[in-house]
Amino acid sequence: MIRLKSLSAIPLILVVAACANSGASYQPVIDGPVGPNYSNDLAYCQSLAAQQGAFDSNTGATAATGAAIAGGSTAVFNNKGTNVRDAALLGAAAGIGAGALQQQQNKEVLIRNCMRGRGYNVVG
Repeated sequence: MIRLKSLSAIPLILVVAACANSGASYQPVIDGPVGPNYSNDLAYCQSLAAQQGAFDSNTGATAATGAAIAGGSTAVFNNKGTNVRDAALLGAAAGIGAGALQQQQNKEVLIRNCMRGRGYNVVG
């Protein structure tokens, strides 16, 4: 039974790995004309974003918070050792997922700011 529960984390790991550079492929919406250097500028900004990791410095804290909240609430409402452990693991996984999602959004912001710095009127 323990193996089955351990294997349930594999899809989450695969999803996070698949999304590792999804924020780096973001294409901002530009208002107005784009010059001949647009493709080069976008490629540079995207490569800058791709250099950022899949997780930021807050991901560990988010995972710990998720584990503590889920484990603690399960301990209060359904006090069984294995349930508390499983809830803490799921809470940590949710925290890791949230951290990865936040990092993807940070990459999109980085690309928008980079393109603005290169003179483009970025609206989204």
